[in-house]
Amino acid sequence: MLSQEDKEFLTWWEANNKREKKLITQLSVGLPLGLAFGFPILLSVLFRGWYKNMPYVSGSQLTVILIAVLLIIVFYAIFRMRFKWELNEQRYNELKEKQAREATITENELS
Repeated sequence: MLSQEDKEFLTWWEANNKREKKLITQLSVGLPLGLAFGFPILLSVLFRGWYKNMPYVSGSQLTVILIAVLLIIVFYAIFRMRFKWELNEQRYNELKEKQAREATITENELS
């Protein structure tokens, strides 16, 4: 028997499956966590005075580092949200199979 939480998830996923798969939605939802992941890296490079043994970073190197950190942030945001989408899709398929099995068992018992 499916729990109330499982039924609510099935309803929600059927309504939001297509929207959650869009790249723009994945970026808008995943970007804050990606920023939380990449922002400390950026801060450690920009404020390099806290670590005395860190080599000097010139302006051209800083540009490359900024681009790399931005790519890390975007990659992390998209990868995380696609992984989350796959997990939700797998959960949805498993619950649908469970629901179909329960319906078959109920039909067999009634026969």
